[in-house]
Amino acid sequence: MKRYIEGLGSYSLGGASAISQELTDVLDAIAAASLVIDSQGIVVRASASALSMGLVQSHMLIHKSLSELVTRARGLREAIDGEFDLVTGLRGERSYVYARAARISSGQVLLIVEDRTESKRVDETRRDFIANISHELKTPIGAISLLAEALQDGSDDPELVKRFSASLQREATRLGSLVQDIIQLSRVQSAESNTNFAPVDLSGIIHDAVERTQVLADKRGITIKAAAPAGHIVFGDAEALGMAIKNLIENAVIYSDEDSQVGVGLREVDGVAEVTVIDNGIGISVEDQERIFERFYRVDPSRSRQTGGTGLGLAIVKHVALNHRGEVRLFSQPGTGSTFTLRIPEMPAQLTEIGKDPE
Repeated sequence: MKRYIEGLGSYSLGGASAISQELTDVLDAIAAASLVIDSQGIVVRASASALSMGLVQSHMLIHKSLSELVTRARGLREAIDGEFDLVTGLRGERSYVYARAARISSGQVLLIVEDRTESKRVDETRRDFIANISHELKTPIGAISLLAEALQDGSDDPELVKRFSASLQREATRLGSLVQDIIQLSRVQSAESNTNFAPVDLSGIIHDAVERTQVLADKRGITIKAAAPAGHIVFGDAEALGMAIKNLIENAVIYSDEDSQVGVGLREVDGVAEVTVIDNGIGISVEDQERIFERFYRVDPSRSRQTGGTGLGLAIVKHVALNHRGEVRLFSQPGTGSTFTLRIPEMPAQLTEIGKDPE
């Protein structure tokens, strides 16, 4: 019997209690995280969203507050709810959730959990983001306006037209990259960012990211060496993970000396997949390291202008890591290069066989 239901999907985690196909269909249709807990406190069914939020470990609810809510609901006839402050992920990030529990048949309890972390932060984030975007957009838009005016005035000078046209194209490309990165950052920051989660082998994601960065590396004479063995499975959004890893590799290429080498590695440490990107570039000071993941922050603004950097790449990496209950680490010293490590929890062994029929 298949353990993975297509669509939004829910995962059967075993246990002594079975649930009906009708209830399974209902769980698959619920957008919020949904779980079924049996009379022994064992999670027998969990949706993709519940797993991506890190609510379950070894078939049990991780958070005491949610377990207590389930226990209370088991002894009542009506549903009960509440708001909770949960600690999740590798860095103990706080999540603010609304949970509702109701007893169903045979002592089972249905638990619905809605992540409201983003809604609590959204007002402040929106104000800061709009202010930053307004400032960042002014530069390329202003340059495009001035260059267009200069082209009109110098239309009878072929050399001038050629030079200004090249500058106009460069500013337009920069503006396009900025808009694209704003869209990507908005996506990974959204509350719906975990709806596309599925088992992902990081090896394929890394090799694809290397291939997408190869043109830029060739232009600067940089060799990318990747060691990414297959079999490191995480539960996540393949597109978002690819975006984050590509950004790390692209940054390494941009900030490395020409004709040097960038290394990309993948390994597992204590149940966590670590994607490491090492460059031989200018390095990052301690002061800059504290701010490197802020939106629009640039260590070397002049190099960012030359390469078309938007200052959003590492902010995207940070949010992708947080969305996957992980983190991104940095080790760097000025003049000796930098090492960025994206750390994402690997899927438990019992879940990596999802979708396979037993022999």
